Amino acid sequence: MNKLTATNLPVEVLQAELRIRPYTLTTPLLESLPLSQEGARVFLKLENEQHTGSFKARGAMSKVLSLTEEQRRRGIVTASTGNYALGIARAVRETGTKGIVFVPTNADTSKVAVIKQYGVEVRYIEAGLPETISHAQARRVAEELDMAWASPYNDLQVIGGQGTIAIELLQQLKDIDYVFVTVGGGGLIAGIAGYLRAVSPRTKVIGCLPENSAEMYHCVKAGKFVSIQGDETLSDGSAGGFEEGSITLPLCQELVKDWVLITEDEIKQAVKLVLKEHHKLIEGSAGVAVASFLKRSKELAGKKVVIVICGGNMAPATLQKILS
Repeated sequence: MNKLTATNLPVEVLQAELRIRPYTLTTPLLESLPLSQEGARVFLKLENEQHTGSFKARGAMSKVLSLTEEQRRRGIVTASTGNYALGIARAVRETGTKGIVFVPTNADTSKVAVIKQYGVEVRYIEAGLPETISHAQARRVAEELDMAWASPYNDLQVIGGQGTIAIELLQQLKDIDYVFVTVGGGGLIAGIAGYLRAVSPRTKVIGCLPENSAEMYHCVKAGKFVSIQGDETLSDGSAGGFEEGSITLPLCQELVKDWVLITEDEIKQAVKLVLKEHHKLIEGSAGVAVASFLKRSKELAGKKVVIVICGGNMAPATLQKILS
Protein backbone atom coordinates (compact mmCIF):
# COMPACT_ATOMS: atom_id res chain seq x y z
CA MET A 1 0.00 0.00 0.00
CA ASN A 2 1.77 3.15 -1.19
CA LYS A 3 -0.86 5.74 -0.38
CA LEU A 4 -3.16 6.00 2.61
CA THR A 5 -6.73 7.03 1.77
CA ALA A 6 -9.96 7.00 3.76
CA THR A 7 -10.97 3.90 1.78
CA ASN A 8 -7.95 1.73 2.53
CA LEU A 9 -7.26 3.16 6.00
CA PRO A 10 -9.21 0.39 7.84
CA VAL A 11 -6.87 -2.20 6.32
CA GLU A 12 -3.89 -0.26 7.69
CA VAL A 13 -5.54 -0.18 11.12
CA LEU A 14 -6.12 -3.94 11.09
CA GLN A 15 -2.52 -4.58 10.03
CA ALA A 16 -1.33 -2.33 12.86
CA GLU A 17 -3.54 -4.25 15.31
CA LEU A 18 -1.80 -7.49 14.40
CA ARG A 19 1.62 -5.87 14.80
CA ILE A 20 1.20 -4.06 18.09
CA ARG A 21 -1.25 -6.17 20.13
CA PRO A 22 1.45 -8.10 22.02
CA TYR A 23 3.08 -4.79 22.98
CA THR A 24 0.11 -2.56 23.91
CA LEU A 25 -2.61 -2.48 26.53
CA THR A 26 -6.34 -2.60 25.94
CA THR A 27 -7.14 0.55 27.89
CA PRO A 28 -10.25 0.83 30.10
CA LEU A 29 -13.51 2.39 28.96
CA LEU A 30 -14.93 4.10 32.05
CA GLU A 31 -18.52 5.30 32.27
CA SER A 32 -18.59 8.84 33.68
CA LEU A 33 -21.70 9.49 35.73
CA PRO A 34 -20.68 13.10 36.47
CA LEU A 35 -20.36 13.90 32.75
CA SER A 36 -23.62 12.09 32.02
CA GLN A 37 -25.68 14.55 34.07
CA GLU A 38 -26.84 16.44 30.95
CA GLY A 39 -28.54 13.32 29.60
CA ALA A 40 -25.98 11.56 27.39
CA ARG A 41 -24.28 8.35 28.48
CA VAL A 42 -20.63 9.34 28.55
CA PHE A 43 -17.62 7.01 28.55
CA LEU A 44 -13.93 7.88 28.90
CA LYS A 45 -11.42 5.90 26.82
CA LEU A 46 -8.44 6.03 29.17
CA GLU A 47 -5.38 6.22 26.94
CA ASN A 48 -3.66 7.96 29.86
CA GLU A 49 -3.36 4.40 31.21
CA GLN A 50 -1.59 3.13 28.09
CA HIS A 51 2.14 2.32 28.18
CA THR A 52 4.09 5.63 28.46
CA GLY A 53 0.87 7.38 29.54
CA SER A 54 -0.41 8.23 26.06
CA PHE A 55 -1.99 6.86 22.86
CA LYS A 56 1.28 7.69 21.09
CA ALA A 57 2.66 4.35 22.26
CA ARG A 58 0.40 2.68 19.67
CA GLY A 59 1.57 4.57 16.59
CA ALA A 60 5.20 4.52 17.65
CA MET A 61 5.17 0.76 18.16
CA SER A 62 3.37 0.25 14.85
CA LYS A 63 6.03 2.27 13.05
CA VAL A 64 9.00 0.49 14.61
CA LEU A 65 7.49 -2.98 14.05
CA SER A 66 6.85 -2.12 10.38
CA LEU A 67 10.59 -1.73 9.75
CA THR A 68 12.62 -4.51 8.19
CA GLU A 69 15.32 -6.23 10.23
CA GLU A 70 17.96 -4.27 8.34
CA GLN A 71 16.16 -0.97 9.02
CA ARG A 72 15.92 -1.78 12.72
CA ARG A 73 19.62 -2.55 12.79
CA ARG A 74 20.37 0.88 11.31
CA GLY A 75 17.84 2.53 13.61
CA ILE A 76 15.10 5.16 13.68
CA VAL A 77 15.02 8.90 14.36
CA THR A 78 12.24 11.17 15.60
CA ALA A 79 11.80 14.68 16.97
CA SER A 80 9.28 15.34 19.72
CA THR A 81 8.84 17.28 22.93
CA GLY A 82 6.95 14.60 24.78
CA ASN A 83 4.55 11.73 24.21
CA TYR A 84 5.72 10.52 20.81
CA ALA A 85 9.33 10.60 21.96
CA LEU A 86 8.32 8.39 24.88
CA GLY A 87 6.46 6.06 22.53
CA ILE A 88 9.44 5.68 20.21
CA ALA A 89 11.82 5.27 23.15
CA ARG A 90 9.78 2.39 24.54
CA ALA A 91 9.28 0.82 21.11
CA VAL A 92 13.00 0.73 20.32
CA ARG A 93 13.77 -0.78 23.73
CA GLU A 94 11.09 -3.46 23.38
CA THR A 95 12.24 -4.45 19.89
CA GLY A 96 16.01 -4.06 20.27
CA THR A 97 16.11 -1.24 17.72
CA LYS A 98 18.62 1.60 17.72
CA GLY A 99 16.99 5.02 18.16
CA ILE A 100 17.71 8.74 18.35
CA VAL A 101 15.19 11.21 19.78
CA PHE A 102 15.61 14.95 19.17
CA VAL A 103 14.15 17.31 21.77
CA PRO A 104 14.34 21.13 22.06
CA THR A 105 16.99 22.57 24.37
CA ASN A 106 14.27 23.92 26.67
CA ALA A 107 12.37 20.62 26.91
CA ASP A 108 10.99 19.77 30.34
CA THR A 109 13.87 18.07 32.16
CA SER A 110 11.59 15.55 33.86
CA LYS A 111 10.27 14.38 30.45
CA VAL A 112 13.79 14.09 29.05
CA ALA A 113 14.83 12.06 32.09
CA VAL A 114 12.01 9.58 31.46
CA ILE A 115 12.92 9.31 27.76
CA LYS A 116 16.54 8.55 28.70
CA GLN A 117 15.42 5.79 31.07
CA TYR A 118 14.47 3.73 28.03
CA GLY A 119 18.08 3.81 26.87
CA VAL A 120 17.47 5.80 23.69
CA GLU A 121 19.98 8.41 22.54
CA VAL A 122 18.75 11.99 23.12
CA ARG A 123 20.01 14.90 21.03
CA TYR A 124 19.01 18.55 21.21
CA ILE A 125 17.59 21.05 18.74
CA GLU A 126 17.44 24.80 19.30
CA ALA A 127 14.37 25.79 21.29
CA GLY A 128 11.62 27.91 19.74
CA LEU A 129 11.89 26.60 16.20
CA PRO A 130 8.65 25.79 14.36
CA GLU A 131 7.93 22.06 14.36
CA THR A 132 8.37 21.84 10.60
CA ILE A 133 11.94 23.19 10.87
CA SER A 134 12.91 21.01 13.83
CA HIS A 135 11.53 17.96 12.03
CA ALA A 136 13.46 18.88 8.89
CA GLN A 137 16.69 19.08 10.88
CA ALA A 138 16.06 15.69 12.47
CA ARG A 139 15.15 14.14 9.10
CA ARG A 140 18.46 15.36 7.65
CA VAL A 141 20.32 13.53 10.43
CA ALA A 142 18.30 10.39 9.68
CA GLU A 143 19.27 10.63 6.00
CA GLU A 144 22.94 11.24 6.81
CA LEU A 145 23.03 8.21 9.14
CA ASP A 146 20.88 6.06 6.82
CA MET A 147 18.25 5.66 9.56
CA ALA A 148 14.46 5.61 9.26
CA TRP A 149 12.48 8.78 10.02
CA ALA A 150 9.43 8.55 12.31
CA SER A 151 6.91 11.37 11.98
CA PRO A 152 4.48 11.67 14.90
CA TYR A 153 1.49 11.88 12.51
CA ASN A 154 2.46 12.03 8.82
CA ASP A 155 2.94 8.29 8.45
CA LEU A 156 0.78 5.35 7.33
CA GLN A 157 1.85 2.95 10.07
CA VAL A 158 1.55 5.58 12.80
CA ILE A 159 -2.01 6.50 11.77
CA GLY A 160 -2.88 2.81 11.60
CA GLY A 161 -1.53 2.29 15.10
CA GLN A 162 -3.57 5.15 16.54
CA GLY A 163 -6.65 3.76 14.82
CA THR A 164 -6.47 0.57 16.90
CA ILE A 165 -8.26 2.56 19.61
CA ALA A 166 -11.39 2.30 17.45
CA ILE A 167 -11.10 -1.48 17.31
CA GLU A 168 -11.12 -1.60 21.10
CA LEU A 169 -14.01 0.85 21.38
CA LEU A 170 -16.27 -1.32 19.24
CA GLN A 171 -15.35 -4.36 21.31
CA GLN A 172 -16.08 -2.52 24.56
CA LEU A 173 -19.30 -0.65 23.68
CA LYS A 174 -22.10 -1.12 21.16
CA ASP A 175 -23.98 1.56 19.24
CA ILE A 176 -21.65 4.50 19.85
CA ASP A 177 -23.18 7.74 18.58
CA TYR A 178 -20.29 10.20 19.04
CA VAL A 179 -16.55 10.09 19.69
CA PHE A 180 -14.73 13.26 20.78
CA VAL A 181 -11.04 13.32 19.79
CA THR A 182 -8.41 16.03 20.29
CA VAL A 183 -6.61 17.05 17.09
CA GLY A 184 -3.02 18.17 16.64
CA GLY A 185 -1.29 16.77 13.56
CA GLY A 186 -4.36 14.66 12.83
CA GLY A 187 -2.95 11.14 13.13
CA LEU A 188 -5.15 10.10 16.05
CA ILE A 189 -8.46 11.31 14.69
CA ALA A 190 -7.70 10.09 11.15
CA GLY A 191 -7.04 6.56 12.37
CA ILE A 192 -10.10 6.44 14.62
CA ALA A 193 -12.49 8.10 12.17
CA GLY A 194 -11.32 6.04 9.20
CA TYR A 195 -11.93 2.74 10.95
CA LEU A 196 -15.25 3.80 12.46
CA ARG A 197 -16.61 5.02 9.12
CA ALA A 198 -16.03 1.58 7.64
CA VAL A 199 -17.20 -0.54 10.57
CA SER A 200 -19.62 1.71 12.47
CA PRO A 201 -20.85 4.37 10.03
CA ARG A 202 -23.49 5.60 12.50
CA THR A 203 -20.71 6.91 14.76
CA LYS A 204 -19.81 10.58 14.28
CA VAL A 205 -16.28 11.68 15.16
CA ILE A 206 -15.87 15.24 16.51
CA GLY A 207 -12.56 17.09 16.16
CA CYS A 208 -11.58 19.03 19.28
CA LEU A 209 -8.95 21.77 19.31
CA PRO A 210 -7.73 24.60 21.55
CA GLU A 211 -8.48 28.03 20.09
CA ASN A 212 -4.82 28.94 20.61
CA SER A 213 -3.56 26.14 18.36
CA ALA A 214 -6.26 25.09 15.90
CA GLU A 215 -4.18 24.61 12.75
CA MET A 216 -6.02 21.59 11.39
CA TYR A 217 -9.39 23.29 11.84
CA HIS A 218 -8.30 26.39 9.91
CA CYS A 219 -6.77 24.31 7.11
CA VAL A 220 -9.91 22.19 6.72
CA LYS A 221 -12.08 25.29 6.66
CA ALA A 222 -9.81 26.91 4.07
CA GLY A 223 -9.82 23.75 1.96
CA LYS A 224 -6.02 23.76 1.74
CA PHE A 225 -2.89 23.99 3.86
CA VAL A 226 -2.50 27.41 5.46
CA SER A 227 0.27 28.35 7.86
CA ILE A 228 -1.15 29.45 11.22
CA GLN A 229 0.84 31.04 14.02
CA GLY A 230 -0.48 29.38 17.17
CA ASP A 231 -0.29 30.78 20.69
CA GLU A 232 0.81 29.03 23.87
CA THR A 233 -1.74 26.53 25.13
CA LEU A 234 -2.28 24.14 28.02
CA SER A 235 -2.90 21.54 25.30
CA ASP A 236 0.82 21.25 24.61
CA GLY A 237 0.42 17.65 23.43
CA SER A 238 -1.64 18.81 20.44
CA ALA A 239 0.17 22.10 19.76
CA GLY A 240 2.61 22.78 16.96
CA GLY A 241 0.53 22.28 13.83
CA PHE A 242 1.57 19.99 10.99
CA GLU A 243 3.64 20.10 7.84
CA GLU A 244 2.43 21.02 4.38
CA GLY A 245 1.65 17.95 2.32
CA SER A 246 0.78 15.84 5.35
CA ILE A 247 -1.50 12.90 4.53
CA THR A 248 -3.62 13.78 7.56
CA LEU A 249 -5.15 16.93 6.04
CA PRO A 250 -7.15 15.22 3.25
CA LEU A 251 -8.13 12.47 5.69
CA CYS A 252 -9.50 15.02 8.16
CA GLN A 253 -11.24 16.89 5.35
CA GLU A 254 -13.08 13.74 4.35
CA LEU A 255 -13.66 12.00 7.67
CA VAL A 256 -14.29 14.73 10.26
CA LYS A 257 -17.54 16.61 9.76
CA ASP A 258 -17.77 18.61 12.99
CA TRP A 259 -15.28 20.63 15.02
CA VAL A 260 -15.22 22.32 18.43
CA LEU A 261 -12.80 25.04 19.53
CA ILE A 262 -11.98 25.42 23.22
CA THR A 263 -10.58 28.29 25.32
CA GLU A 264 -7.71 27.94 27.76
CA ASP A 265 -10.06 28.43 30.72
CA GLU A 266 -12.32 25.65 29.41
CA ILE A 267 -9.31 23.32 29.21
CA LYS A 268 -8.35 24.19 32.76
CA GLN A 269 -11.86 23.56 34.09
CA ALA A 270 -12.11 20.22 32.26
CA VAL A 271 -8.82 18.94 33.69
CA LYS A 272 -9.91 19.99 37.18
CA LEU A 273 -13.31 18.32 36.74
CA VAL A 274 -11.79 14.94 35.81
CA LEU A 275 -9.30 15.22 38.67
CA LYS A 276 -12.06 16.03 41.16
CA GLU A 277 -14.73 13.60 39.95
CA HIS A 278 -12.62 10.64 38.80
CA HIS A 279 -9.34 11.24 40.67
CA LYS A 280 -7.43 10.94 37.41
CA LEU A 281 -4.77 13.35 36.22
CA ILE A 282 -5.14 14.05 32.51
CA GLU A 283 -3.04 16.33 30.33
CA GLY A 284 -4.30 19.50 28.71
CA SER A 285 -4.86 17.88 25.32
CA ALA A 286 -7.22 15.36 26.94
CA GLY A 287 -8.95 18.24 28.68
CA VAL A 288 -9.72 19.71 25.23
CA ALA A 289 -11.87 16.69 24.35
CA VAL A 290 -13.68 16.75 27.72
CA ALA A 291 -14.34 20.48 27.38
CA SER A 292 -15.62 19.99 23.83
CA PHE A 293 -18.19 17.48 25.05
CA LEU A 294 -19.26 19.85 27.83
CA LYS A 295 -19.76 22.60 25.25
CA ARG A 296 -22.03 20.31 23.18
CA SER A 297 -23.58 18.23 25.98
CA LYS A 298 -27.09 19.71 25.85
CA GLU A 299 -27.38 18.69 22.19
CA LEU A 300 -26.45 15.08 22.94
CA ALA A 301 -29.13 14.00 25.42
CA GLY A 302 -29.99 10.34 24.93
CA LYS A 303 -26.83 9.66 22.91
CA LYS A 304 -23.96 7.31 23.70
CA VAL A 305 -20.73 9.32 23.74
CA VAL A 306 -17.06 8.38 24.06
CA ILE A 307 -14.37 10.92 24.97
CA VAL A 308 -10.83 9.83 24.13
CA ILE A 309 -8.57 10.74 27.06
CA CYS A 310 -5.47 10.87 24.92
CA GLY A 311 -2.86 11.13 27.65
CA GLY A 312 -1.96 11.93 31.23
CA ASN A 313 1.63 13.19 31.03
CA MET A 314 1.37 16.66 32.53
CA ALA A 315 4.47 18.53 33.62
CA PRO A 316 4.38 19.59 37.31
CA ALA A 317 4.62 23.27 36.36
CA THR A 318 1.58 22.98 34.07
CA LEU A 319 -0.42 21.22 36.76
CA GLN A 320 0.46 23.96 39.22
CA LYS A 321 -0.73 26.56 36.70
CA ILE A 322 -4.06 24.78 36.28
CA LEU A 323 -4.70 24.31 39.99
CA SER A 324 -3.65 27.79 41.07
